[in-house]
Amino acid sequence: MEQQITELFCGVDDFSKQYAAYAQAHGLPGQSGLHCPKSAMALSELMTIVIWFHLSNHRTFKWYYKNHVSTALRPYFPRQLSYNRVVELMPSLIAPLTLYLIHHALGKCSGISFVDSTTLVVCHPRRIHSHKVFDGIAKRGKSSTGWFYGFKLHLVINDCGEIVSFALTPGNVSDSNRKTMTHLTTNLFGKLFGDKGYLSQELFEELFHKGITLFTKLRKNMKNKLIPLEDKLLLRKRAVIESVNDFLKNICQIEHSRHRSPLNFLANLVSGLIAYSFLPKKPSLHLHDLHSFPALPCS
Repeated sequence: MEQQITELFCGVDDFSKQYAAYAQAHGLPGQSGLHCPKSAMALSELMTIVIWFHLSNHRTFKWYYKNHVSTALRPYFPRQLSYNRVVELMPSLIAPLTLYLIHHALGKCSGISFVDSTTLVVCHPRRIHSHKVFDGIAKRGKSSTGWFYGFKLHLVINDCGEIVSFALTPGNVSDSNRKTMTHLTTNLFGKLFGDKGYLSQELFEELFHKGITLFTKLRKNMKNKLIPLEDKLLLRKRAVIESVNDFLKNICQIEHSRHRSPLNFLANLVSGLIAYSFLPKKPSLHLHDLHSFPALPCS
């Protein structure tokens, strides 16, 4: 643990020094920027504590801070704040956490990518009408497991299980939404594999003009199409992104129903995505050489 948290802090601390100057020049919240409450703890310390929560196997941030940070991590963070004060400072961490995620925690497109969305439920369906925290923000949507109330996290990963791009939308936004897909595929190239939710001729043509070939399974009432066996095998491996979603929810804990602020929800989500990049083992296809496939006939 000592080596892991030290490596995490060193990377975050190097970033925070660059961010301080950037925030000062552009008016972003930060330890030395505008609109950020003064704190005895450095920005890098707060970011490290928030990110480490998703790697500590604790279920609630309150228990984690009061019973782990205040005890086991006291030598690493001697100038600790109270739990209430850290919660107050959480919104000011959204901007630096997001920039750190985009520039240091996301993977690169390898030419083989997988796209999918996962639900982020904010309350039980029976409590929708009494829910106030995300009133007017979260929406009712339907997934393969039924109706839910909350948001959708759209992800694109590469064959190594690294997150390449992401988007957060209300729960009623479809997977094949053109605005969302345009954002997700900005820096993609090569082949993109998705489920039947991305089955759209217009979407296929739009991505094809951008140099991206979209592969999805067909519905039962559609005619079969010939595709190379290599691509057919990769399409069968699309479930790797389901494993990534499972890691994010059950290990990094990006989903829970205890949020008391939309801003703290965003801080929890972004820090969870950053924490995923530090996991030593990620779901992967182990395709180290993208040109290792032999020439195979269509099937």
